[in-house]
Amino acid sequence: MPAVRSKRGNKSAKQVEEEEVVEETPMDAEDSIPEPPVDEPMPSADSPAPTTTALTMEERKAKMDALRQKRAASNKANRASLVEESAKAHMTARELARLEKQRKLAETLRTKADAEERGEPDAVERAKNWEWTIEENDNWEKKKARKARRADFEFHDDAHAARRRYKKDLDHIKPDLVAYNQQKELAMGLAPGSLTAFDPTGSSSQMIPTAEEQRLAAENLYRDANTLIYGDNKPSEDAIDRVVGKINKDIDKKSKFSRKRPNEDQGDITYINEHNRVFNKKIARYYDKYTAEIRASFERGTAL
Repeated sequence: MPAVRSKRGNKSAKQVEEEEVVEETPMDAEDSIPEPPVDEPMPSADSPAPTTTALTMEERKAKMDALRQKRAASNKANRASLVEESAKAHMTARELARLEKQRKLAETLRTKADAEERGEPDAVERAKNWEWTIEENDNWEKKKARKARRADFEFHDDAHAARRRYKKDLDHIKPDLVAYNQQKELAMGLAPGSLTAFDPTGSSSQMIPTAEEQRLAAENLYRDANTLIYGDNKPSEDAIDRVVGKINKDIDKKSKFSRKRPNEDQGDITYINEHNRVFNKKIARYYDKYTAEIRASFERGTAL
């Protein structure tokens, strides 16, 4: 753009140059408002040079694959933990007892192995016997002897079966020793509390019995064939309930009992042993459909 001539009169050379620069660079309306200056941080001597943080597509895919693998491993671990907790929650008392038995057996085997390595094979039995007292050992021996006597489960006769039943029922009876000892004290003429705990706040019936009371109590407790007292016993309500409960339990057990009959659903027995039964079953599987009419004719008697 050519410079515009103007009257320069007495203006200095510097003023003339400024007017020419203004005339050569015209300003628009939008450029008339100056923008505020932006404060840019001054780089220091110790600050590192700026680096580019943009990731490439391959690096992003690798990072995504790593995250997916971590998520899959976490889901797998959570699933295993959930299955384990569910198995523990649904575990029955029988399973817990079985696991406890296996744990004790493993401990016993390990202890025996350690004792054999030390050259003391009997150390385990000795250490186990130290845990029992003499009374407990005697009771255990009596229990083993009683179990050996009752090991005969075969049926001999009705008297033997009734005796076995009676002995088995005796194991479930819990006698009232307190009432028996009170009757024994009265029959023997002993002071109250000699065989049982004495109750100082009790009635006068706990005093020393007279000779007549002792005689009647002895006849009542120790009855024989010459005793004329009969049918005077009045059982308590608890004793009656125990008898009724025992009878109902026996009836329920008898109704549920059923002798195992493995051949009931097979109809006629056409075999002589187990091997022959399996063989006949295999033959029938292939040839019954062909021989059904012949067998029915033989059963009716019209085969000839």
